[in-house]
Amino acid sequence: MEGDEDFAFDGDLAGARTIPARWYHDAALFEREQARVFARTWQLVGRTASASAAGDYLTCRVGREPLLVVRDEGGTLRALSNVCRHRAGPVAQGAGNRRSFQCGYHGWTYGLDGRLLATPEFEGVRGFDKAGTRLPEARVEEWGGFLFVNLDPEAPPLRDFLGAITRETGSLALERMTLRRQVDYELACNWKVYVDNYLEGYHIPIVHPTLYRELDYQAYRVEPAGLHSRQHSPLRPGGAVFGGGDGDESRALYYWVFPNLMLNFYPGSLQTNLVVSLGPERTLTRFEWYVTEPLDGGRESAFERSLALSEQVQREDIAICEAVQAGLRSATYRHGRYSVRRENGVHHFHGLLSRFLL
Repeated sequence: MEGDEDFAFDGDLAGARTIPARWYHDAALFEREQARVFARTWQLVGRTASASAAGDYLTCRVGREPLLVVRDEGGTLRALSNVCRHRAGPVAQGAGNRRSFQCGYHGWTYGLDGRLLATPEFEGVRGFDKAGTRLPEARVEEWGGFLFVNLDPEAPPLRDFLGAITRETGSLALERMTLRRQVDYELACNWKVYVDNYLEGYHIPIVHPTLYRELDYQAYRVEPAGLHSRQHSPLRPGGAVFGGGDGDESRALYYWVFPNLMLNFYPGSLQTNLVVSLGPERTLTRFEWYVTEPLDGGRESAFERSLALSEQVQREDIAICEAVQAGLRSATYRHGRYSVRRENGVHHFHGLLSRFLL
């Protein structure tokens, strides 16, 4: 990549430099990421419940691509292009249930399987193969009640990206969880700044003093593996928010799936966080909280306390991430180094990113 001739990712954590500062604000790299990272990885787009019956659909965007995910008449789940083959109008909006899709520009109509059904006022056009025209498809897979799409036909299956996550969370009945709350935050930073921040607990004592009192920081560990990493920490007994109990009830468990998905498990709930790159220095983070209904009085109170702490932690993260973004623009800073004890997760992320980009 131009300007990075002196950078090569070093797999030796103790001797490695971080990725170049310009990777966090360069417009050309942002475009490269759309094609080489987001278009080649599994992206969370919604819940399986949104496409459970024939005709159920939702619209989404993966990288630069507008898509619609639909359950066709035969029960097959499909991820179709949301771009009409005529003059690129949208064939679906929002979410719902339909028997067919009609372009909102000139009325071309498509079946739930993507076949072109109708082309109003198109008589006399030569060399047009209506029967052979259909909406292009992408790969779509389901896990844990969630829908994932991948634009790359050669990418590994979703189970390879998730790795041990499927086994380690198999007893949690994720499919039965229901959405309780969704909150979006927009940050003035590059998406990688936010991911870097998530992948280490090094900043917790300084940036998140309340969370620090809830977790056993000395036992906080990050375990990279393949295309994901696992972070875990025992909860302090009697904590004000989580009040650590026994077994699985005594720990917080965080998973990151390359490149931009976080799955945060707390006692009785799951928090997902999707990090969406809006531009070289703009990022959207979408938080969704899921619980197994119904919550009794005690669990409801614990859940509300968890929500309040999450809001506090996110505000603290926004402030530090935006400050770091400004620092990455400094003429005096080109790259940093990793803490061997605390930043192996960041190093792992940078290695995967380099593999996809270089």
